[in-house]
Order: sequence, then structure tokens, then C-alpha cells
Amino acid sequence: MLDSPGKAPQRSAADLADRRLLDGLGVTSAEEGAYRALLRHGPATLAELAAEAGTSAAGLRRMLPRLEDLGLVTRLAGRPLRLIATPPHFAVDALAARRQEEIAHSRAAAALLAAEVAERTGPQPEEVLEVVIGQEAVARRFLQIQRNAVEEMLVLVHPPYAVDVTQVQDEQQRALRRRARTRGIYGPRAFERPGMFEHTRQAIAEGEQARLGHVPVKLAIADGRTAILPLVSEEDRAVESALIVHPSALLDALVGLFEVLWRAATPLRPAEPPPSAPADLPDFSGAPPEEFDADVLALLATGMKDDAIARQLDVSLRTVQRRVRHLSEQLGARTRFQAGLFAARRNLLG
Repeated sequence: MLDSPGKAPQRSAADLADRRLLDGLGVTSAEEGAYRALLRHGPATLAELAAEAGTSAAGLRRMLPRLEDLGLVTRLAGRPLRLIATPPHFAVDALAARRQEEIAHSRAAAALLAAEVAERTGPQPEEVLEVVIGQEAVARRFLQIQRNAVEEMLVLVHPPYAVDVTQVQDEQQRALRRRARTRGIYGPRAFERPGMFEHTRQAIAEGEQARLGHVPVKLAIADGRTAILPLVSEEDRAVESALIVHPSALLDALVGLFEVLWRAATPLRPAEPPPSAPADLPDFSGAPPEEFDADVLALLATGMKDDAIARQLDVSLRTVQRRVRHLSEQLGARTRFQAGLFAARRNLLG
């Protein structure tokens, strides 16, 4: 789960004094300590700076070339040697620009390294599979794979979930869907988590293609190049380990499995009710809005129980039971599941 956005807590000067502020810019603890001491003291000789920083003048002299290279200090003209600190805004901006340049260079290098690997006859067996251990590590890896997708995400949805998608920030999800389309197949237990149906409704409204069907295994595939699935199939336990599959015959088989299941699955479009009921479905005079009935039918088609449907739609159990009975009668269904099946065949799930 991700922390919800909010106002950042105020930090005291003492808190900031104890924190390393420049670690992410490649500045060591000793280098930052010397720089901050010079900021506090103002222009200083090595001896004065050593006293302020609590270190030796000899150590500072050895560190001086590095401080100058980082752009944190400047020598003043004259003797003895005196130093002045670069104003923080200039110093940090320059360090950040340097780090961004290094990152861009590293990303360019990744393409060159990938080209070198491609020159070989093919992936080695140890490069095809990657094992991730730990629930947090699995969640991070899944999000990384999802964020890197640029063409299409294929997902077989089934609990338990490594990531609570109902808590992921909406803007992040919208950005992902704008960049890469998503096709998801939701299994019978996919909507047991409260809020999951509403999350799916929103996802469909934003462009996801969703279907109801058989889900034999949890699976996510990004751009047909990387797949992630649980290493151990234990439905009632959190995902503690996962298998990452890179381009290979195994990955091709997983993509093929998804496509077979996709063709057999039933479209789910709960966000918008049909403009009019088919001719073979009698009019629901006095019934709640069609959208509510469409949602009930969609959840019935997954095999979900009445109490679970009530939690997903945030209504009373009695309301759901009444609508299920009424819908079953109108559809000519003898059982709850049969009502969902008939609704799917008549294209009433969206």
C-alpha cells in the first residue's frame, strides 16, 4: 500500500542538522559536514574550518580537491589559504544537474549493453527466470514492471494481491493507462476485496478492457517481454515470492495462455449500463436503475455470494437478495450462477 498524499510534517532545525541532506547527490558524510560547517562559519582558514567541523586540518586539506570538484567551496585570493562556501541554491542545482547528466548517460549505456547481449545466440537459461523473495520486494517489482509498460499490460486478476491496487494513487493509475492499454481477466474471487469492483469500474471508464473468466494463476505481462507470477500457488496467503520471466519460449506460452483465456472470457463493462434492454428481457418496471442491475449481474457471473456483492456495491444484503430473485425470475434462471450466465450470453453485463 502507498501512503496517501498529505501535508509534509514540519521538521525542526535540530532534525535537519542530524540528517544527511546531500547523500542523494553523491556527497559523502564527511564532505557534507565540512561544507555545512563552512556555511555556518563563513569564510575560514583550514584551521578555523577544522575546529568548526570537528576534524583535522590535514584531513580537510586532503578533502579540498574533492570539495572543489563538487563545486561546494571556492578558494579566496591571498594567503593564508581561506575558503568560502558556494551558496546552497547554486551548489545543489549544479550537483543535481550533474547527477541528471550521469543518469542520462547510464540510461544510454543500457541500450548499448543490451545490444551487446543481443549479439549472442540467445538468452542463457539463468537469464530467463528471476526469483523475487519477500512481499515488499514482489510489490516493488510488480509496480516497476507495470510502470515500464509502454504498449500493453495483460493481467489475470485473482487474490491475494501483492499490491493493494484500490489504494494506489489515482493519478498514477491514469498515467499508466494513458501510456499502455490494459486487458484484464477477472476470476471468480477477484472482487472479494472491498472496493475492488468500484476500482475496476473506474479502470474500465479510463480505458481498461475487462472480462470475466477462468483464472488459473495470477499473472501480469508487460509489452509481451516481461511476466510476473507467484512462485507458489497458495490462494489464502500473501504473495511472498514471485517468478519474473524474460523473453523465452516460456514467456511465449504465458502470452498464449492469456489469449486463450481472453477469447473464452465474457466482456465486463459495468461503468455504463446498456442504452436499452434486449427484446428478450422483460421491462423492469419500478426497479432500481439499470446500472445497479448490470453490476449485480456482473458480480453474479463471477460466482460471488450475495453478502460479498452487497459489500462491493455498498448496499444492504436484503436489497441484493431482492434484486437477485427478481433478475433470476426475469431471466428464467433457476440458480444465481445461471442468472449471471444468462446475462453474459445476452450481453447484459455492460
